[in-house]
Amino acid sequence: MVDFEFSEHAENMREERGILLEWVRLTLEDPVKTEQKGDGTVHYIRPIEECGEKYLRVVVNPDTVPWRIVTLFFDRRLKRRLP
Repeated sequence: MVDFEFSEHAENMREERGILLEWVRLTLEDPVKTEQKGDGTVHYIRPIEECGEKYLRVVVNPDTVPWRIVTLFFDRRLKRRLP
């Protein structure tokens, strides 16, 4: 189980976008894709069945303990690119 916390921004975005905590945990624990970015963040990506297979992208600062979620959103660009 991954230990994480939300930045104030990420928590606001989660509530505003109706993203369930369960979906965030699932994305972090079992992503279909991860991307390491030059700014040190890691992007975890997973389709969410309950949302019509939209891809949830969770951006994490893994250098903090617990991991800090910087932001999260449904990435509409990925629907066509990932299987």
